[in-house]
Amino acid sequence: MKRPLIITVAVLAVGTLGAFVSTGLLPVAAQPAAMQVAAAQTTTFAIQNMTCALCPVTVRKAMEGVAGVRSVTVDFDAKTATVVFDPSVTNAAAIAAASTNAGYPAAVKA
Repeated sequence: MKRPLIITVAVLAVGTLGAFVSTGLLPVAAQPAAMQVAAAQTTTFAIQNMTCALCPVTVRKAMEGVAGVRSVTVDFDAKTATVVFDPSVTNAAAIAAASTNAGYPAAVKA
């Protein structure tokens, strides 16, 4: 009867390891092969219609809602958003569409 307890502990240990990986607390070299993260891509978008202090929050939340997006930094003054994402999961067009659907048209900044 102790075997299920050992299995439970092992699952919890792997879950905890996953938490450290996802938060960046575990170096990539120390990650198990199955948990290593794909290379990230960074793209900057020009954002239209941002007129108030809450606009960047809406843009950030819309972009973060796209699967594969790791981080979003919105610069209200420059009217841009810089997004780090996993290109094996999503692409710039999907991220721009999320912002556009929230009322803030976005385009990859040249």
